[in-house]
Amino acid sequence: MQEKSKAQSIPVEISEQDVVEAMKSIQGYLDITPGDFREVYQAAYALAVKRLLTSLRAADLMTKPVLSVDQVMDLVEAAGLLAEKGISGAPVVDHGGKIVGVVSEKDFLKEMGFGATPSFMQIATHCLNSKGCMIGNLRNRTVGDIMTGPPITGLPEMTIGEISTLFLDRQINRLPIISEDGHPIGIVTRTDLAHSYSIFGEGARS
Repeated sequence: MQEKSKAQSIPVEISEQDVVEAMKSIQGYLDITPGDFREVYQAAYALAVKRLLTSLRAADLMTKPVLSVDQVMDLVEAAGLLAEKGISGAPVVDHGGKIVGVVSEKDFLKEMGFGATPSFMQIATHCLNSKGCMIGNLRNRTVGDIMTGPPITGLPEMTIGEISTLFLDRQINRLPIISEDGHPIGIVTRTDLAHSYSIFGEGARS
């Protein structure tokens, strides 16, 4: 069973230093009216979030253990496994368990003759007008034949800020987290990041 990260239960605690720095950042004399206090609180909270984003690591955020598929696994079997687990992609490993690539629904769609991000109606139209829906392209082939590699990976000590930048720059949806010897130990997805940021936002509005 996969274990979700504990990031969702980590509160954003404002330290005394956050408050001091927030007060320094506000121009003019403070007479501590309710409006002033709210301004100090918001500034302090922003500082606390910034501090948390640089201290919260991939190890705190990732889902573990991560489901991996073997590069020699049959494509139809791999598709069934991903569907059963309700995930759209997974790291690909070699016979020694080291990561060699990533396979996702985009790889399957490309192999079936679609673009990387077709709409549902495009897929439906294509399948209705093409006998077999080009599923034959997946038969008697392995994950290694269509996987994306070399993989983009991260280490457990990466910060949320670093992961977010990597997602944006490399246009990826998931980041396998690996050990020093190259074995997948967890995975961070865009959903994980969005969930973390939404928690910070809820705290700022409270």
